[in-house]
Amino acid sequence: MGPGRTRGRGSLKATVRSLVGKHGTMRSFDQNEMAVVAQAVEVAEDITANHFKISTSEWRHVRYDIGTLASLSAEEITEGAFAQITRYSRFPEPKLRGDRQYDFFKICLQDHTITTALERDGNLRLLPLMVYVATHELVHVVRFCKFLQRFDAEAEERNQEEIRVHEITQRALRNLGLTDLDYVLQGYRKYGTMEVLRDLRGSS
Repeated sequence: MGPGRTRGRGSLKATVRSLVGKHGTMRSFDQNEMAVVAQAVEVAEDITANHFKISTSEWRHVRYDIGTLASLSAEEITEGAFAQITRYSRFPEPKLRGDRQYDFFKICLQDHTITTALERDGNLRLLPLMVYVATHELVHVVRFCKFLQRFDAEAEERNQEEIRVHEITQRALRNLGLTDLDYVLQGYRKYGTMEVLRDLRGSS
């Protein structure tokens, strides 16, 4: 699913896909890892919706997509972060006269950075790490969609927002009971930026 469509909960398997080798030497998730990523995002969606008390019908107003390395454009790839959140502007489909554009967010997972972290730390597991990363990014997206935070904030405000999102993610996942998640929560208990933001609003 490309950045022009709104994704519903539970449809990740139709969204994230793996075309190994598309980006040269960058390490992409293999098919087994893709299945784990899909599972992690489903968990993260439920956790995020529950935390913000968003009903299933309301969730459709959270306009986002999730992509892995194989489905990303050059502008959606970064180094040194687990994800990039890219903002686009879209018209409703079908477009009617007088329709206004809306903001659409794409969570661009950086397979190469995530797999490097796993290779570096033998105690780190993909499922709990991806639950953490996906929840963190979805918290950002929900806060953007609810106008609780400006996407184009200045550096200091953006830094404070990152701290808030970090704390929300830690609280939301604290009692999940997922195997090896405590290791991730402990490892990332101190504030640290997990993503970069890129504004492509007006791009096709």
